[in-house]
Amino acid sequence: MAVDHYENFPVASLLLPRRLVPAVQAIYGFARGADDVADEGDATPAERLAALKEYEAALVHIELGTPPGGPVFERLAAAIAEHELPFRPFHDLLSAFRQDVTVTRYQTYGELLDYCRRSANPVGILMLHLYGAATPDNVRDSDAICTALQLINFWQDVAIDQQKERIYVPMEDLARFAISPAHLHDATSHGKWRTLMRFEVERTRALMLSGAPLAWRLPGRIGMELRLVVHGGLRILEAIEEVDYDVFRRRPVLRRGDWLKVFWRALRPLPLE
Repeated sequence: MAVDHYENFPVASLLLPRRLVPAVQAIYGFARGADDVADEGDATPAERLAALKEYEAALVHIELGTPPGGPVFERLAAAIAEHELPFRPFHDLLSAFRQDVTVTRYQTYGELLDYCRRSANPVGILMLHLYGAATPDNVRDSDAICTALQLINFWQDVAIDQQKERIYVPMEDLARFAISPAHLHDATSHGKWRTLMRFEVERTRALMLSGAPLAWRLPGRIGMELRLVVHGGLRILEAIEEVDYDVFRRRPVLRRGDWLKVFWRALRPLPLE
């Protein structure tokens, strides 16, 4: 799942086998650190890109068997070696973080999906490798789940992203529903915004459900963990609907009562709709 989903879906949960905790923490430490370089603080874009270039160089050193110093990279090198993790997902993450520095708008849904492919899907792929379950079918469904989670985070955080001068709602969708990007904060005053968000929520729900069979196909702890993730994402979509799509004034989050629903639903058969 995307790095910024850990607020809603902690990966190092009680369901995670203890033997995998160090590797998951190493992956998270690398990704969280690079993501913070791209997003946090008051560094200039040039400084952010330079720092991310250092992350890229460190990753190349690990590939060559000469990891640089520093606990983050040492832990990552150990995890990659122990579990024979592929390097492509890490490079994809860094590519997405670099894009965060320079891109604040997405013209089409396809462009947004390409960003999700690199910002969200890699962590799902790495988790499948940790469990020895990275088959083509599993990766396909994992990609659908992870992309859906990233999109859910975007719809949940429209107001927060706008404060950072970012808009993840595709420009083509805003144009389709006659909403001006310059007046996004005023959009909730009329029905166009609700119609747009209903469209995005329904499309994202369909994407999540397309990948959901993976969570019921995988056995044991990983299956239960993923079922909680799937139902957690679906529950946030429901919460967006329950606030009548007004994510500007009422940001949907999962509270204790919501998690009880998520756990109950995770024990039931695969959701079909």
